Amino acid sequence: MNLVEMLRDEAREAPRSGIVSVVDHARGRPDLIPLWVGEGDLPTPDFIRAAAADSLAAGDTFYTWQGGIPDLRQALAAYHARTFAKAYAAEEFIVTGGGMQAIQLALQAVAGAGDEVVYFSPAWPNFPAALGIAGGRPVPVLLDFSENGWSLDIARVEAAITGRSRALFVNTPANPTGWTADRQTLKALLDLARRHGLWIIADEIYTKFFYGGDRAPSFHDIAEADDRILYVNSFSKNWAMTGWRVGWVKANPALKQVFENLVQYSTSGVAEFMQRGAQAALEEGDGFIREQVERAHIARGRVSDILQATGRVRLARPEGAFYLFFAIDGIEDARAAAIEIVDATGVGLAPGTAFGAGGEGFFRLCFNRRTDQLEEAATRLARWIGERRSGHSTISSKR
Repeated sequence: MNLVEMLRDEAREAPRSGIVSVVDHARGRPDLIPLWVGEGDLPTPDFIRAAAADSLAAGDTFYTWQGGIPDLRQALAAYHARTFAKAYAAEEFIVTGGGMQAIQLALQAVAGAGDEVVYFSPAWPNFPAALGIAGGRPVPVLLDFSENGWSLDIARVEAAITGRSRALFVNTPANPTGWTADRQTLKALLDLARRHGLWIIADEIYTKFFYGGDRAPSFHDIAEADDRILYVNSFSKNWAMTGWRVGWVKANPALKQVFENLVQYSTSGVAEFMQRGAQAALEEGDGFIREQVERAHIARGRVSDILQATGRVRLARPEGAFYLFFAIDGIEDARAAAIEIVDATGVGLAPGTAFGAGGEGFFRLCFNRRTDQLEEAATRLARWIGERRSGHSTISSKR
């Protein structure tokens, strides 16, 4: 008996991560500079860890509020008020087991088997995969690439909407491209959703990682209270808490009980001591965010300069997030090239094929790391590109 064949089709067909195969190939290499996953190199700050440790030491290990402890939800309201210059209520926030669970709950609330959700590709692969596992159909709309950056054709979005469409998934600033919707584009998407009776699932996790001002444009700037928008977010990026798995959904207070029920029947809530760490992040972490963004801004420029100097790299400096999504002339099979690159240089890149349609021939490089390490990685890549052009497929392992 083949046990795999006894499973649901949606579970059997869940795709393997296109990044993990490259990671597994090079895992343990001593000279590795790992730039393939979406996290920085800084550990969670001491003040966040101390708050969680104090809570754990105090015995906060019991079942707690399904939607999040009141103190954390109030801290989320205050953080949003600082960020978007509007008043928010604690009842608008539901604490989740990371940004991924926030997305899953949003999907459970608005789309199911046979339903379609439109998203913009290349894209973070977890969203379409999660929808597929739920029995829905992810519908990609390709972003356009030019030397001026990535852009979205609103007419193409509207053409993708059918009678089965239930939502638009909008990640801006975007992973992996760095595409960042301006206010006009957000308004066009919101108008489109209103006309067609669609929900918007707004993934604005990189709002603070924006290189044109204090934060990126947001649906918070233009939405009305009764708009069908579910915001999904996480503590992972802003506060270097990727391993903590704490996130949130922001929704109309009328939906509070629905989302608490969805939490109840999935994880039954996030551990209180972890929530205390998240509370400290919100209350004391604004300076840490600023430092991270400034460091990433500098690193973006240095890596871009080194790669563009080869004359064989096509890229647009991202407006937001902390990824460089670039193509190398003459390379079509990004996965095979990513294996060759890590073997030859020790630089770990994510192949663009992992991010779906439109990612072919591209690579994603996470630049939320020390500048000196990134300069070393970019220099190794530039050397490999130069030697590849001259007919050599590998470079010496001596550095």
